[in-house]
Amino acid sequence: MSSTARPAPAWGDAVARAWRVVVMGVSGCGKSTLGQALAARLGVNFVEGDALHGERNVAKMAAGTPLTDADRHGWLQAVAGQLNNPTAAAQGVVASCSALKRSYRDLLRAGAPELRFVFLHGDPALLAARLAARSGHYMPPSLLQSQLDTLEPPAADEAAIALDIALPPATLVDEAVRRLNLLQEKAA
Repeated sequence: MSSTARPAPAWGDAVARAWRVVVMGVSGCGKSTLGQALAARLGVNFVEGDALHGERNVAKMAAGTPLTDADRHGWLQAVAGQLNNPTAAAQGVVASCSALKRSYRDLLRAGAPELRFVFLHGDPALLAARLAARSGHYMPPSLLQSQLDTLEPPAADEAAIALDIALPPATLVDEAVRRLNLLQEKAA
């Protein structure tokens, strides 16, 4: 498991709450990049969801075989455990997780009803180009289409924050924080 502690936020009481956020989307959308930057901005820990996959799942993906719902279940439970543990509840956490289906997001939300999702989406050609340029990751570009086919974008009632990956990372972080704060204001 990869977890990185972050200093307290340097700005605004509005972000100084125990945020629990999942940065979601298909492979190559920038979940880890945005997740780390968002965690730093919010002053919370970051959990790399890919690090929670078991060896069998990693081997399957590395071989170009898409994961099934059954394959993903234990991994989703591990991610949920990171979101729902006492430290995350008290201090907040940002995790990266594809969370491709509503049922997966429901499992993640089960122990943290206030969990927020930042959904990174973009043009399939941009996603494919990013995957082709990426090195050192077990997820091959050939699995992108299976993820796009599996993806159920968050519904309106999930109050997810949808962001286009064509935007620069700094803009994505700013927009994610702005919209998280708006969601919090609506909930208050």
